Order: sequence, then C-alpha cells, then structure tokens
Amino acid sequence: MSSLFLSPSTQQENSYISGGTEQFWMNRLADVMEPYLHAAGINVTRNNPDGSVLTSIRQSNLGHYDFHLALHSNAGAGEAAGVTRYSAAYYFPGSAAGLRMANILVDNLKKLYPLPDRVFAQENASLAELRRTRAPAVLLELAFHDNEEDAAWIKDNLEPIAENLSLSVTEYFGLPAIAPSAPQSGTVTLNSGTLNLRSAPLLDAPILRSIPDGANVEVLGVFGDWYSVSYLETYGWAAAQYIAL
Repeated sequence: MSSLFLSPSTQQENSYISGGTEQFWMNRLADVMEPYLHAAGINVTRNNPDGSVLTSIRQSNLGHYDFHLALHSNAGAGEAAGVTRYSAAYYFPGSAAGLRMANILVDNLKKLYPLPDRVFAQENASLAELRRTRAPAVLLELAFHDNEEDAAWIKDNLEPIAENLSLSVTEYFGLPAIAPSAPQSGTVTLNSGTLNLRSAPLLDAPILRSIPDGANVEVLGVFGDWYSVSYLETYGWAAAQYIAL
C-alpha cells in the first residue's frame, strides 16, 4: 500500500503578511492535495492541526507509513525579514528515500515557483520531523509568509501548488497522476470469487483487500483498464471491467 503521513504546519502563531496563519494555509493546501492523492490510490493520514510538532511525530510513528511529508512556510529573521524568498525541501542526512523525494519535489517546483533558481534540496539534521520520524521524511518550506509576493503566491495558487506537490508524491510512489473528478458509485460485478484491490494499476501489484461480489465502491479516477477506488476507507486500484458504474 502506498501510504503517506501528511503533516501540514501546526504553527498558529506564524502570521501571513496578507492575513491568516501558517497553520491555516498549509492545512488548506493539504485539503486540496488529498483528492489528487486519493485519485492516485495513495492512502493519506493527516496530523492533528491543533496539536504540536511532537504530537505529529508521535502520530506518524504509531503507524507504518511509506513516507512523511511536512508542509510549512517560512519567515526571515532580522534584516532578512520580509525580503528573503526561496523554496527548500529538507531531508535527513543519509536518507536515500528522503533525498529522492526532495529532488523530485524540487524538480517539479522549479516549474511553478516564481524564482526557479531559488528552489533547492538540502540536508538538515536538526529538524525534529526529519530526525525523529520512523518513516523517511521531507520537510518542505514552500515559500516565505512574511514576504508579500511569496505569501500571495501561496494563497492565490493553492490548486496548482497542490497539483504540483501531488504529482511529486505520485512520481515517488511510481503511480499515475490522476486529475480528481467527482466520485462515482460503483458495484463490483463478478461471476465468482472476489475482486482484488491492488496498490498500483498492475496485475502483480500487492493486494490490499479482497472485494466481494455486489460490494459498493467509490470510483475516483481511471487509468487504462483500471479504476482508482475507495473501499472500506482503503484507496487502491481495481480492474475496471469488474465494476459497474
């Protein structure tokens, strides 16, 4: 199963220069990302927005997630306040998975962030969400909320940013990027046996669940001969020929 712990900032004290807080806008971004991730068959768990970084880490470590992605915005200090601009994907030193995700995020964000030469990946051994999470992790400092242009870029581009970040996550997991659409109800229709809900649109992908004949599923997207579906709160892929919309 492709499982992601999505950890938008819990920092209510960090105000955006144009209104709102880091906690509010990063959670709004995560809200927009979820339909893209679900449509790709990725199972997403969110942190408690009213918790702290420590409760987010504890929650992540209680599960068995394939990756931990923290969403943040930044602020300059001293003379850099209000003028610094960049986008950084931080990963723990020596984490091959963290480096791989960071590089994918950077490559895609360069196509969207207004200053592509200021998008980079960087090792960081001090950030708790990199150092203390059991799953490989990236902490993304998307832009600077104390800079008028960066704050406006985040607030005015939630949909394209969410699509861009979700594309990176699907690329990391080796899944097709599916544009979310209105979910459709479907019914499993078989002559015998059960329908396999798989982790990817491949016949040899791991089986997540067995779906009985007549069961209702929610169809979220299509890729070739496969539907991405939700069944009993599990997201995955099933052969489209056995699902009647």
